[in-house]
Amino acid sequence: MLVPKISSSTTIAPELRRAIGLLPSALFTSAADALAATADTMTETSAWADVSADDNVVDLLNSGLSVAVFAADSQIPADCDKARTAIRYTATNDVIAVIDQAVASGITCAGAVILELTSEQLSEATQKDATSGSSALSRLTKAADSILLGTSGPVRVLVELQVSVGGIGGWTVDLLSQVAKAGADVVIPADVLALSGDDSGAHIPLAEAFVAGSGLTSDRADGLFTTVVVDEQCVCLGVVYSSVESIAAALTAGEGVYWSRRRGLWHKGLTSGATQTLVGINVDCDSDALCFRVQQNGAGFCHHSTRSCFGPASGLSQLAQVVTERKRSAPEGSYTARLFSDAQLLRAKLLEEATELAEATRPADVAFEAADLLYFAMVKCATHGVTLADVERSLDLKHRKVVRRPGNAKPEFAKKAAALGPSSEAAPLPRTSILSADIRTAEPGEQIRMRLYDAAELTGEEHNALLQRPIIDSEELMGRVRPIVSAVRANGDAAIREFTRKFDRVDLDEVVLRAPFPEPQLSPKVREAIDQAYSNIHKFHAAQLGGDISVETMPGVTCARFSRAIERVGLYVPGGTAVLPSSALMLGVPAQVAGCSEIVLATPPRSDGSIVPEVLYVAHKVGATAIVKAGGAQAIAAMAYGTETVPKVDKICGPGNQYVTAAKMLAQNDTAAMVSIDMPAGPSEVLVIADSTSNPAYVASDLLSQAEHGPDSQVVLLAAGITDAELAAIEEQVHEQASRLPRVAIVRQSIPKSYCLRVASVAEAIKFSNAYAPEHLILHNDRANTYVKDVINAGSVFVGPYSPESCGDYASGTNHTLPTYGFSRMYSGVNTATFVKHITSQELTREGLANIGQTVMALAEVEELEAHRNAVAIRLRDL
Repeated sequence: MLVPKISSSTTIAPELRRAIGLLPSALFTSAADALAATADTMTETSAWADVSADDNVVDLLNSGLSVAVFAADSQIPADCDKARTAIRYTATNDVIAVIDQAVASGITCAGAVILELTSEQLSEATQKDATSGSSALSRLTKAADSILLGTSGPVRVLVELQVSVGGIGGWTVDLLSQVAKAGADVVIPADVLALSGDDSGAHIPLAEAFVAGSGLTSDRADGLFTTVVVDEQCVCLGVVYSSVESIAAALTAGEGVYWSRRRGLWHKGLTSGATQTLVGINVDCDSDALCFRVQQNGAGFCHHSTRSCFGPASGLSQLAQVVTERKRSAPEGSYTARLFSDAQLLRAKLLEEATELAEATRPADVAFEAADLLYFAMVKCATHGVTLADVERSLDLKHRKVVRRPGNAKPEFAKKAAALGPSSEAAPLPRTSILSADIRTAEPGEQIRMRLYDAAELTGEEHNALLQRPIIDSEELMGRVRPIVSAVRANGDAAIREFTRKFDRVDLDEVVLRAPFPEPQLSPKVREAIDQAYSNIHKFHAAQLGGDISVETMPGVTCARFSRAIERVGLYVPGGTAVLPSSALMLGVPAQVAGCSEIVLATPPRSDGSIVPEVLYVAHKVGATAIVKAGGAQAIAAMAYGTETVPKVDKICGPGNQYVTAAKMLAQNDTAAMVSIDMPAGPSEVLVIADSTSNPAYVASDLLSQAEHGPDSQVVLLAAGITDAELAAIEEQVHEQASRLPRVAIVRQSIPKSYCLRVASVAEAIKFSNAYAPEHLILHNDRANTYVKDVINAGSVFVGPYSPESCGDYASGTNHTLPTYGFSRMYSGVNTATFVKHITSQELTREGLANIGQTVMALAEVEELEAHRNAVAIRLRDL
C-alpha cells in the first residue's frame, strides 16, 4: 500500500492533497496535522503520526488519530491498543540486524513497524538469499502477516527511504514495485507526488505510484484491474474495470471514473447525472482487485435506475436514500414535510419511539420499535444535513476510544426509568455464547474481568444456559471445507501447493519430508526440555499398555482378546503463529509406544517452507516416517485420501481450528476415505474450582493460561463459598496479570466472554463441573485430592495449587489432546489405546462345541437363521 508522508513544512497543491485524502493511509510528521485531516468528513484516510514522549498519546488516539508511531527506543503506554501503534526503526550500519530486531520484538509489540532505510540498505534488504530464496524484508513481512490483530488484520511492515536533499527520496516506480512484491507498504514524501507526471522527473504520478506501491496486479490479458464499487456503507453497487489512466482520472476529478472495455475512459454518470463522488480507493488483501468507495448521486449506479446492479437498496441504505429524497420532495403540509419543519413534533416522536423500544419485550416488538426509532433518527439526521456515513464515522471514532465512559444513565433518565417500575422483559440468559448481546471486548484502560453470577439467584433455565458452548454453524463451516477436501482428493499435491500458497503464503518445493530428517539446530536448553518431556510422556503412556487376556468361559471354550497397533496414523500438529512441539510429543509418543509402523506428521510450514526445528526434533524422537508440510483442512484431506507423495493413513489424531475439525468429521463420514479420528473438538476450555484456601494469583494465572489461546477460549471459575473480598482479589489478579501479557488483545476478548459462578460449596461446584464436562478441570483447594473421586466428566484433572494446567500441557506425562465442548461425557483424551485396536478370538475343543452347541442352535432357530444353526449341527453329528 502507498502511504504518502506529509510534513508541516510541505506545501501541497489543494488538488493533490484532496487526492491523497482518497488513499487508505497517510503519515503525518505532526499529530496536530493528522487530527486536522481526520476532521475532513469527505476523507477515508487513516491518519498516522509520529509521536514523542511529550505527547499524550491516549488523548491523541481518542481524538481521532488512527495510529501513533513511536521511535524504537520509546516506551509505548500500556493502555494503548496494539493495533493502533507502530514502531519506527532507523537502520544505521547493519540493516539485517535491524530487521531481525523488528522480527523479534517489533511485530509482537505493535500493529506495524516502519523501516527507515537508505537506498543501499533497501537493496540489501530485498536481496534474495541463495539458500532460502527469500529476502530479509520478505521474511519480516511473512512473519508479520502471520500475526493477526483481532479484527484489524495482520501486522503491517512499511518501508521509508531517507530523503536526499533536492531528490525524490530515491523512489522510482520500479523500486516501489520491488518493495510491494516483498509484502511491505511504501512511505513516500507527498511533495514528490503529482496528479500527472512532468518532464523533469522530479515527481511521480500519483496513480502510477499507487498501483506500484500497492503491488496491484491483473490476471487479465488486457491488463485491466477488477474494481468493486461500494457505497459509503460498503454495500456493493457493481463491478467494473480500471486502468492506470482511469485511476489517475478518478483521483484528479474526485469522482467515479473507470475503464470501459468497449468505450475506454468512462466517467460514470456524466451524461445521466448519476455521478459518483469518490470517497476512498483501496486494494484487496491479494493486491489483484480495487475497491472504489463512493457517494452515489442520482437514481443509482445501475442503468436500470436501481441503487445497484444487484437490485434496489434495502435496510439502512434504502432508509437513508428514502429520507433524503422525501426531504427534497415531500408535499407541503404532508406529515413527512411537517417532520422536517416542525422540530417539536420530531422531538416528540423520537421520545415516543425510544420509550416504546425501551418497553418492548417480545423479539418481534423490539425489531418493530427499533425500526420506527431508526426512521425518525434518520429524519433528524437529514434535517441537520447529517448522512448515514457521518453516523458511521462517529461510531468508528467511539469504537476506537481507548477509555470509555462508565456507561451510567444520566440522573434524570435514571429517575424516569425507576418511576416506570421494573420492566416486564425477562432478563437475557447469561449465555457463554459469543453471540450474547451483552458481551463486548474490554477496551484498553478498562478492567479485564469475567461476568459474575450467583447460582442461588439463577433460574433453572439460566443455570442450563451457563452449561452451553458457543453455537457453531456447522453447515456454513462444512460448506467452506468441503471444496478444499474435494480439491485435494482430486488434484493431490497440486492442490496442497495451491492452498499452502493461498493460506500460508508459502511456495513449497516439496510437499512431504521423508525420514531420516535433517538434524535441527536447537539450543541445549530447548533440547533438554523436550527430552525431559518426552521421557515423562513415554513413561506414563508405556504404563497404559494392557496385556492380552484369555478366559475359559466354559469347559472347552476359550475366548481371548489381544491388541494390535493401528498400522498407519496421521498426526496433525497445529502451527501458524505458534511453535507447538508439545502437540507433536502428545501425539507422537503414544503412537510410538503403541507400535504404529507408519507415523505421518502434518504441520504448517514456516515462511521459508521449512519445518519448525523443535517439531522436527520431536518427529525424529518419536520415529515419524514422514512430515507433510501443510496445515488446515488440506492437510487432513491429504492424510485421509493420500496423494502422490502423502501416505494415506488409517486414523487421524490431533487438535486444530474449526476447519481442521470439520475436515476430520468429513473424512470420517466418507466411506471412500476409510479413516477414523480421535474425537470431535471445539475451542479450548478450562474450569477452575476455587475456595477460601485458594491463592488468588495462582487462580488468575490458570484462568489466563487458557484465555490466551484465542478469542473463543472457554474459561469458567466456580467460586465456592468465598467472600466478596476474596473474589475481588482474584479479579484484581486477572486484570493485573492479563495487562502484562503479550497476547493481552486476545485476553480482552476471551475473558469478557467467560464467567465466574458463585456456589455455596465445593461439592456444589463439582456437581456443576460434571454437568459442564470441561476439557481441563483445576481443583484449587487445600484438600483437592479428596474431591477427585467425585469427578465424573472431565478431560484431565489438575489437583491442588501446585498443579497448573501448563504442566499437563507440556511435560508432566499426561496427554493434552483432550475432548472439549462437553465431549468428555463420552470421549477420552488421546492415550496409548487411541493408537491400538483390540481383536478377539475364540477356540473351541470337541468338548467345548458339545457343551455349547445346543445353546447356539436354539438361538439361531429363534432368529430363523438356518445356515447359522447348520454350521453347528453338521459338526455335532461328527462328535
